[in-house]
Amino acid sequence: MTEERRTTPRHRTLKGGRLVINNGHSTFECTVRNLSEAGARIRLASVVGIPDSFDLLMDDGRKYGCTVIWRTAAEMGVTFAAP
Repeated sequence: MTEERRTTPRHRTLKGGRLVINNGHSTFECTVRNLSEAGARIRLASVVGIPDSFDLLMDDGRKYGCTVIWRTAAEMGVTFAAP
């Protein structure tokens, strides 16, 4: 079993959202699979072309500045920028 390195626990979720890049000129639909105060796991059709920093706009109106920590072909883990 791998060692837990998160500072805040993440909670399973299934929420819709959009990754916003290029000052809002490009968006990618996504699903947020787990969420905490500090970050999230995001599922996309593909992570190709997604930069290391972007905004996450949740369907409920919340918005987070994100930095990618890890990525696979269809998922990525991000941390949220301090408000």
